[in-house]
Amino acid sequence: MFNGYYGSTSESSDSDAPIDDGSSVKTMDLNYLLLDGDTIQKHLVDMCERSRPDGIDTMLLNHNAMLSLPPAINRFQHLRVLDISNNRLTHVPDFVARLPLTTLVAKNNLIDDDGFPKEFGCAVHLKVLNISGNRLSHFPQQLLSVTTLEYLYMGSNNLVEIPKDINKLIRLKFLCLGGNHLSDVPVTLGMLDNLKALNLSDNSLESLPPAIANLKHLKSLMLHKNRLRTLPIEIISLKCLTELSLRDNPLVVRFVSDMTHNPPSLLELSARSVKINNVQYGERDLPYNLIEYLSSAHHCVNPKCKG
Repeated sequence: MFNGYYGSTSESSDSDAPIDDGSSVKTMDLNYLLLDGDTIQKHLVDMCERSRPDGIDTMLLNHNAMLSLPPAINRFQHLRVLDISNNRLTHVPDFVARLPLTTLVAKNNLIDDDGFPKEFGCAVHLKVLNISGNRLSHFPQQLLSVTTLEYLYMGSNNLVEIPKDINKLIRLKFLCLGGNHLSDVPVTLGMLDNLKALNLSDNSLESLPPAIANLKHLKSLMLHKNRLRTLPIEIISLKCLTELSLRDNPLVVRFVSDMTHNPPSLLELSARSVKINNVQYGERDLPYNLIEYLSSAHHCVNPKCKG
């Protein structure tokens, strides 16, 4: 016997993936019990026989010992949130894609390319998907049909490329692809107009396309632990950008080793790039503080600076 929890909650079991609805929901909490799939299956069947499964819209099965998902989950036709993370799952059955889920958390399992649901395009309500920490080597093409997605976490897999039609995910606000084997970024990624956070850290990127500057709402750009030797000059036009991580890249190592004076601020670096490249700009093209700095600047005291 074991004790599960049934109650109302408004908190997500996964800090990376916000639950789309802030109102109270009825939750079945069977996490951290180290149960195998057969045991959970028996419990779900018993629960369905004793009461209506329609009352459950959040099911937490994370941190158990499931090798496969219990088919009885398919009886819960009002599920909106399903957390199956931190198990030993090798595949996700197609019936999961047919549930009315808005949030699916399946991180830290053993799911490979053949284990991703072939009918995932049926998940027409899904807004949050976390499949980080699995064994995917290719971006699932069927995932590109889920145009409702706003948060997509695919970090710590074995992905080798970003599909050129990534721009089909037009509602994406957060995209995490850190910890993969990416060596290139397609120009079409710059067409994700709603993107606010992009994590490409811990890959093998040597450059970024200038189209990255088209992400006008981007606030956070994580590029650390790559092979970047330069950045596109257009990046200075990202007026909303408040977080830029570049550590452990050749461009940073070279910059630090060449410094003979006090390190310049990001504002000075931006102004220097504008001056060196003779960038033409108007009052609406650059942030106000950068324009003000450019208009008041004279000559840099750093002898190696050309600005």
